[in-house]
Amino acid sequence: MIISAKYQIGQIVRHRYYPFRGVVFDVDPEYNNSEEWYDSIPEDIRPIKEQPFYHLLAENNETEYVAYVSEQNLVPDDSGEPIRHPQINDIFVRDPDGNYRSRNTGH
Repeated sequence: MIISAKYQIGQIVRHRYYPFRGVVFDVDPEYNNSEEWYDSIPEDIRPIKEQPFYHLLAENNETEYVAYVSEQNLVPDDSGEPIRHPQINDIFVRDPDGNYRSRNTGH
């Protein structure tokens, strides 16, 4: 089965339940992390593994970090606010419209 990702590299998204947002820097077509990490997700919101999972340069009100989030737990972030993650400029260039393009590929 071919699964296509709903969100693209460079897109800003936010978590459906938790107060953080981030920019997508990589996508796995389905879950590709440890069983220990998966089991640490609260069972009532634990996502299915057979869906895209996104690597995000993420931030909340206190800190910046890298997050790994299932597609079902993400929604688009339309705030127009830039991401303040310290690695953002290593990976992306922000265009005049506020969108992020990969620094390496020009996309």
